[in-house]
Amino acid sequence: MNIAGDGLILRELSGVAELKASEAFQRTVWGEDDPADNSDLMLAIAHEGGLVAGAFKDGRMLGFLFGFPTRDPKVQHSHRLAVHPDSRGMGLGLKLKWFQRDWCLARGITLVRWTYDPLRRINAGLNITRLGATAGTYYTDYYGKMEGINAGVASDRLLAEWHLTAPGVQRRAEAPEASMDLPETPLTRRVMIPEDFGALLSNDLPRAVSERLRVRAALTSAFDEGYRITGFDMKTREYLLTPPG
Repeated sequence: MNIAGDGLILRELSGVAELKASEAFQRTVWGEDDPADNSDLMLAIAHEGGLVAGAFKDGRMLGFLFGFPTRDPKVQHSHRLAVHPDSRGMGLGLKLKWFQRDWCLARGITLVRWTYDPLRRINAGLNITRLGATAGTYYTDYYGKMEGINAGVASDRLLAEWHLTAPGVQRRAEAPEASMDLPETPLTRRVMIPEDFGALLSNDLPRAVSERLRVRAALTSAFDEGYRITGFDMKTREYLLTPPG
């Protein structure tokens, strides 16, 4: 358990009732049509070495995180991270990820991987800038057709790789609120993403589709040449890609 101040408690979920409540929590965040992770499955995975955790205040769940083991005992796949719509802006996603890091390191896990939509600016800022994850793998239409907040466009995803003992990650862990230096070399490529992809999905679907295809082409081309995402400029909404070596 981690007491994060202001009455906020980060801890693993306990018992079937909390796991069932997390199903409803997931649908609140991603929409009623979202196939929420089942409580029975999460219970079994937790018993086999997975992590199902939440952020609580006054007994109410405000955030949720679910990660499970992989074929490599030193690697965890982080499947879900969610913050209740009325609790955003509190840094809960960041706090839960640092809780996850501590939990993993205590069990000999040094790499956490997860997928995320490359066009979601808030997620890019959290994963790349604030946490220090990198990316060099692009999955086209990873989940196939989706419903809820992701409906209408191909479900492309980046694979974030979070090396928990990397120097940049360690620096962020020690000072999570500090601004992060952006990697910049003469060979750095930049790929801009929309300011608010969710708004495009709601108000201008053709443009959302066009943006998906534009960013897909730019990132897959760069990855094919050995470039890797090592930074995200939150002011300009640009991924920073550095060459191999």
